[in-house]
This record gives sequence, structure tokens and C-alpha cells, in this order.
Amino acid sequence: MKYPHRDLRAFVQVLEKQGELRRIGTPVDPVLEIAEITDRVSKRMGPALLFENPRGSKHPLLINALGSYNRMNLALGVDSMDRIADRIEALLDLKAPSGAMDKLKLLPKLTELASLTPKMVRRGVCQEVVRTEDFSLLDFPILQCWPGDGGRFITMPLVFSKNPETGKRNCGMYRMQVFDERTTAMHWQTHKHGAQHFREAVRLGGAEEDGRRMEVAAAIGADPATVFSAIAPLPDDLDEMMFAGFLRRSPVEMTACKTVDLEVPANAEIVLEGYVNLDELRTEGPFGDHTGYYSLADEYPVFHVTCVTHRRNPIYQTIIVGKPPQEDCYMGYAVERIFLPLIRKQLPEILDMHMPFEGIFHNLVLVRIRKRYPGHARKIMSAIWGMGQAMFSKCILVLDEEVDLSNYPEVVWRALNHIDPERDIQFTLGPVDSLDHAARMPNFGSKMGIDATRKWPEEGFQRDWPDEIVMDQEIREQVDRLWPQLGLD
Repeated sequence: MKYPHRDLRAFVQVLEKQGELRRIGTPVDPVLEIAEITDRVSKRMGPALLFENPRGSKHPLLINALGSYNRMNLALGVDSMDRIADRIEALLDLKAPSGAMDKLKLLPKLTELASLTPKMVRRGVCQEVVRTEDFSLLDFPILQCWPGDGGRFITMPLVFSKNPETGKRNCGMYRMQVFDERTTAMHWQTHKHGAQHFREAVRLGGAEEDGRRMEVAAAIGADPATVFSAIAPLPDDLDEMMFAGFLRRSPVEMTACKTVDLEVPANAEIVLEGYVNLDELRTEGPFGDHTGYYSLADEYPVFHVTCVTHRRNPIYQTIIVGKPPQEDCYMGYAVERIFLPLIRKQLPEILDMHMPFEGIFHNLVLVRIRKRYPGHARKIMSAIWGMGQAMFSKCILVLDEEVDLSNYPEVVWRALNHIDPERDIQFTLGPVDSLDHAARMPNFGSKMGIDATRKWPEEGFQRDWPDEIVMDQEIREQVDRLWPQLGLD
């Protein structure tokens, strides 16, 4: 199936055609007003919003574009995230061919993968306008989202950097507080790949002739699969643009920046080019974060913008985060469903996983397993804490295979009926998310695992596990026949 969105504008057209977009012509202030409007719309499960006349800027602003299950499916060109998960699972099941016929069967999949490598083009529409002088970041309708924020923040940038040792590209989504017309903060949390590149650059020292700088570019607004790829929890130095090509079923076209040695999506709306100094930090924040609380001010690298390129009449794409539900909740849901096959490949006893919106992604992970041996739930907890960004999981609740993880009343009922707190709760210490304000120290704290499976005698359970209350099936069928006569509907 062909990916339907050549760029952000094509996606906007699809949203409008599907009744998923509302245009707002009334002038609205990017300082707090747009965030308040968007927050109300998000809480009502409302549409994407295109503010055509943000006050103080001539550029339209798009927000909440991915803020529903349906819009997330539209963004990735599928009717269900399971379609992408199935494709990943098929790739994981590839086996070395044992004969000529197997090799022929494998060829189409290998050809597809090879065709997804990012494709370089000489110039993209992102460079229809090039400005190395006489530009200001404040020309764009950059939001201040919440009253206690340290200022305005670019909240949905695709930030490109290179590993200074290997030269491999990384693309991540890191917020950027605007300090003035040409500088921003670069919010590289310590566990992120961008921060790793920065530390490597500091370790290697940087050449004197380059002024001890690390080049960076930030693209704003692209086709939604490319935007989504920036938040994908991929292994170190696995190219996000390759993953975007996989999602799109076609390669991402990339073009060289004008003033730095980096490539960016050719179809981007806006590109900021520049550098961070290796020995310059500045206070960034506070920022109203997806936890529903303000993340505290801290020291981060400073991004100096040397060039701005953009399309003619660019669309500024942004996002607000805060108490759920917000747009990022649906992006997190897509990550959960798409990457489940990767987790199950390593832990096949896991039948399903789910992160409720209220758990803010990492605070609560529900896991459904097919229990095979004593202590199995604890093995699952330990394994999850050892897997990439899953290490941030603050609370892991492991349940039996018949539990529907999306049925929260059932989850709570079964869990609280299955645990003896002293016996079934396990604590451990380790890395925690930088935004976890409750942790005892920045980036380090405790995590909790709860074994809510039925306990076996081999786990020290010395009683008979009671039967669950279930009505006799014959009586249920008999009442089904009587029900229309009872007038209870």
C-alpha cells in the first residue's frame, strides 16, 4: 500500500477531507492562548487545529495533528497499528535461506528493505527560502504553553546530529527554549542519543579550527511518519530516517543543509541550522511537561542558529504536553503497539503490554503473560528493566493471560485480589526518567514490580486458590431468552 502523505501539507489535506481538522481564522496569541484552546480541545477528544492567524506571526500554526487514534492511523497510512506491528514481526521471522527456492522467497523482502535507505536530493522544498542574515526565530509563532514556563519553546523539532566518532546520524525530538532571536536551549536529557553525541564530542575534544563546536540542525514540520520516527525508541545509531522509510514504504528524501554538514528531510516546512559549543551551558526551563507538573530548570547546551531555511509560506507544526490526554498520548500508544513484536521476540511469554495514558508512558506498564514456572513474573520485570528506554518503567504490573489490559476495572480487581503486598511487590534501584520529579535524585531512583499472577504452591502459596465466581452457562442462556420480556433495557 502506498504511503499517502508526500509532506505535511498533504497530511493536512487528508485531515480536512476526513473531518479531522478545524481551521481557526480568529487571531490568537501563541503565548498561552493557543495552549489553553488546544488543551480544551484535547480533553474533549477534538480535532487537529490549524491557526491561520497566530498573533505576531504571518505563518500558520498546526497543532493536535496526531491527537487521536484515528489521526494516528491516518498519519502512518494504516487502519490499525497492528498492520505495522505485523510487518515488523514478519521481518523478525526472516530466516537464513536453506535452498534456491527459499532464497527466491526472501528476495522481495530484502529488496524492499534495501529500497528504504534515505535518498539524497540536490535541493528540497525546505530550501525555497534561505536566510543566513536578517532572520529571527520570533518570526515563527512559537508557543509559551503554560504560565510557569521559562519562556517560549519549540516543542516538535526533529533534531539532527552525528555521532562524532562514527559519523552515524541521529534524529530525536528535543524541546528548545528560545532565548532570543538566534539562540535556543537544546534539551538533551542524559539518556538520549543527542546527549550521548554531545558527550562524545566533549570527550574527543573537538578541533581548534572548528571552535570546539558540534553541528546541529532542527527540522520543523514534515510528513507525519518522518515526524513520528523522531520519537521511536530505536537502538543506538539505528537511523530514524531508515525507520521512517519503513513506515512510509518509500525512502525519505534528504537534502544537505546550507551551512552545516548534516542532512534534513527535503519536504520539511522549516529548518534551523547551527551549532552548540562544547563548553557552553545555560539554564533552561521550567517547562510544563507531560507529567502534568513543571520540570525544573537545569543546565543544557545552547544552540546557535546560523541559517534558517523554509518553504514559501511555511506551516509551523507544534505540540503541547501536560495532564493527559494530550497529543503525545496517542504517539505513545503507537509506539506501544508498533514495538510490541520486538519485545515479544525477546520475551515470547509476553502476550500483551499496555501503558495507560494516566501513567504518563513510563510510570505504569501493564503486562499480560503466559505463566510457565514459579517466579516467572519477576523474571519479566527484570527483563523489561534491562531493555532500552523500558528501563524507565517505574511500576510494572504483571497479570495472567486471561486479563484484558485495556479493561482497567478488571485489571484493578484482579491485581488487588491476587497480591499479598509483602510477598508480591519487588523493589529495585536504577536509572529513572529525567522528568521523574519524585525520584530521590535526578536520573536515579527506585522502581516497583508487582506480581499479580495467581500464585503456585512452588511459590510458597500453601492454600487452595479459590474458584472465580461464574454463573452457570445454561442459566445465562435461559435469562438471555427471558431478557426481552423483563423490560430492563
